[in-house]
Amino acid sequence: MIASYRKYILNFKRPSGTSRGVLTEKETWFLKISDGNRYGIGECGILRSLSYDDRPDYEDKLKWVCENIQLGEEKLWEELRDFPSIQFGVEMAFRSLRAEDPFLLFPSEFTRGEKSIPINGLIWMGDKDFMKKQISEKIEAGFNCIKLKIGAIDFETELDLLKSIRENFSANEIELRVDANGAFSPETALEKLQKLSKYDLHSIEQPIRQGQIQAMAGLCEKTPLPIALDEELIGVTDATEKRKLIQTIRPQFAIFKPSLIGGFKGTTEWKDTCETNQVDWWITSALESNIGLNAIAQWTYTLEPDLPQGLGTGSLYTNNFASPLEVKNGNIHYNPEKEWEINY
Repeated sequence: MIASYRKYILNFKRPSGTSRGVLTEKETWFLKISDGNRYGIGECGILRSLSYDDRPDYEDKLKWVCENIQLGEEKLWEELRDFPSIQFGVEMAFRSLRAEDPFLLFPSEFTRGEKSIPINGLIWMGDKDFMKKQISEKIEAGFNCIKLKIGAIDFETELDLLKSIRENFSANEIELRVDANGAFSPETALEKLQKLSKYDLHSIEQPIRQGQIQAMAGLCEKTPLPIALDEELIGVTDATEKRKLIQTIRPQFAIFKPSLIGGFKGTTEWKDTCETNQVDWWITSALESNIGLNAIAQWTYTLEPDLPQGLGTGSLYTNNFASPLEVKNGNIHYNPEKEWEINY
């Protein structure tokens, strides 16, 4: 068995704003393995400044994986606990190698084009007019669940945006989620949650920055608005520590990004812990190319989720790969008639 890797830069169609800054490009890495007859491909999707494995020796670890590919999937995964995005790439590549079609990782009604997955429409940060334009586009495109990034512009302006949506669409018509990406301070977070709660929101993701465990636990206990942990899960790699975190904070929801929390296996550990503690969840892509998004979407369908998922990021880039994934009427579909076009 041989392995190689390659870096690829994904270019955003337009700058995309978060509370951490504006994104114009996204770095990713592809791991390719071959046994001489077939090949498998996995994506190691790193998010600079957010990924636990954003470290100077990242490429060195990819080289190490390629040099030690004979160790096999399970052994490599255990050796890569400090590199969750590479764990995911390894899992994906081995599963791709075992599949009859390297891109058909989890055959199901979804991959046969018979079923789809409800997803949220993502609204990026920007000025009020830009955000209103995005909201209108998502509603016209048939989304009934919309997620707004908040925390970068004036908070009162953000409240006005939510108010304008609710003046036209009830909570039964449009489910609203907001994502603060840790933008609020512990001192002001509860007051802001109380103001946000007036607009019948489904939930808020990560109101304060990760690592403030007791402050987050206090918020989850007092909040008038359901809280979803997101960045809080990053870097917690031990199963016992995962249980401790969920049992301490007791959030209303958790959000799983496989590239950031150890792939299928790491996500399953979080999922099992959350379900044991009556914490609901959904899965979100972490700005992967369509190669990684394809794997996440196929796997997510097998979990039989009951909430809209965060899998609508495939159209963000100018140089993504054409794939069978299609977003229509607020759902992600797999069109088995469409061919992959890989040009990296």
